Amino acid sequence: MLTIKEIAEMANVSRATVSRVLNESGYVSAAAKKRVLEVIKKTGYVPSQHAKSLRTKQTKVIGVILPKISTETSSRVVDGMNDVFSEHGYQILLTTTNLNPEKEIEYIRLLKSRQVDGIVLIATNINKELMAEIEQLQIPFVAIGQDIPGVCSVTYDDYEASKTMAKAIIEKGYKYIAFIGVDESDRAVGIRRKKGFLDSMKEHNLTVREGWVKETNFDILSGYEAMKEIMEQSEKDDYPDAVFAVTDRIAIGAMQYLKEAGYKIPNQIAVSGMGAADISQYVQPALTTIEYENQRAGEEAAFMLLDQIVKNEKNDKKMILGYRLIVRDSI
Repeated sequence: MLTIKEIAEMANVSRATVSRVLNESGYVSAAAKKRVLEVIKKTGYVPSQHAKSLRTKQTKVIGVILPKISTETSSRVVDGMNDVFSEHGYQILLTTTNLNPEKEIEYIRLLKSRQVDGIVLIATNINKELMAEIEQLQIPFVAIGQDIPGVCSVTYDDYEASKTMAKAIIEKGYKYIAFIGVDESDRAVGIRRKKGFLDSMKEHNLTVREGWVKETNFDILSGYEAMKEIMEQSEKDDYPDAVFAVTDRIAIGAMQYLKEAGYKIPNQIAVSGMGAADISQYVQPALTTIEYENQRAGEEAAFMLLDQIVKNEKNDKKMILGYRLIVRDSI
């Protein structure tokens, strides 16, 4: 394997000159640069990333922690990040927690030990242990999806998006609306989307029955089971005329139960979701949903992290992204 010393001897330049050419830093005459590049091309020399890391104290690797690697939200966010990071010469190292909060802390420690230049966390559950771990970090860090105090973050306007959705359902004439949410340890989806729904109902002088509010998981089956519970607890002719689900997957599960039980959507029961999953436009009837700027979230998070890397300091900048209501046949 060739060394910088051997490249320098073959190009008849100093090792410092070869280093400046490889790192694209410092002055090198056009003639010297041409000789070095010709030797590199002829020999197929590839600089050692490890050695380069020792010189620059950078690995050019960004650690990314995802809640689930298979979701469209995660893939859109990663696409946005990757576009920016690759353009600036960085690679991303992906890890996935499978919605296990303990894994978030485990992977932060793992990525720190791998000496990544920064970490991006697509956050779900925010607890004291996680916040304590983040506070101890000495490397750039950005959270996506959750507003963590004292931490640089890119979030969505979940509260207003939820209010907008509830208002759209109500303005279609529905008054008896059920709600399927998730655990409130997820502040954005579990708390803010629920509060937006309840506040919108209150503003329109509508009440929500206790038995029509369910808390479940993020998958389709959970939506199916929650909808089943709501309908089984309702009287034969006294059931909700609409259901608000905090994610598209939950909504699709609810729709499937209703279809199997013989209910017509939206004539008897309307259904809405949030997240604009690709499948939402293909289910029958097409699902009304909220579209978030997932790819832009990844891009903005990447720019925020790069800013911290360049300045060699962490910050607590905040950015809240918008949303778009997509009304389809399900309401």
